[in-house]
Amino acid sequence: MVTLALLLSILSLALSLILGFLFFKFYNYYTKASTKGKKQSLIQILDTVLKKDEELEKEVEKLNKYCLFLEERLSFTIQKVGLLRFNPFKDTGGDQSFILALVDEHNTGVIISGLHTRSGTRWYAKKIEEGKGVEHELSRDEVKALKNAASLDGSHVKSVEKK
Repeated sequence: MVTLALLLSILSLALSLILGFLFFKFYNYYTKASTKGKKQSLIQILDTVLKKDEELEKEVEKLNKYCLFLEERLSFTIQKVGLLRFNPFKDTGGDQSFILALVDEHNTGVIISGLHTRSGTRWYAKKIEEGKGVEHELSRDEVKALKNAASLDGSHVKSVEKK
C-alpha cells in the first residue's frame, strides 16, 4: 500500500512539473505578445492579427490583379529585336545598310529599313501583324530580320548576321 502511495505521489509530482513547464512556456509567449505595445488581452491580440490577415489578403489579391494586368499589357510591347546589316550595292563600302525588326510577343510591330547609297541614306518602314507585312509585302531580307527577332525569347542577344 505504501509503495502504491509513493508511486502515485511521484506520478503526481511529475505531472505537476510537466504542467508547470507548459504553463510557464505559454505565459512567456503571452507576455512577449502582449508587451509589444499596449497591454492587451489575448482575445484583443488575436482580433488584431485576424484583421491584419484580412487586410493582407486583400492587398495580395490587388497585387495579383495588377500582375495579370501588367502581363497582358507587356505582351503588346516590343520584346523581340532582329537586326540584319548588308551592302546592297557593290560601289559602296561596308555593310552600312540595315533592316531592323521590332515586334511584340505576337510578332506584331514594325520593320525599319535603311538603304545607304553614295547620295545618301533612305529610310523605309513597314507595318507587321502576326509576322506578315500589312500594306506591303516583305522582302527576303526583311523576312530574315523578322525571323531573327522571332527566334529571341528576350534572354539572348542575337549577333549581327551578314549577307
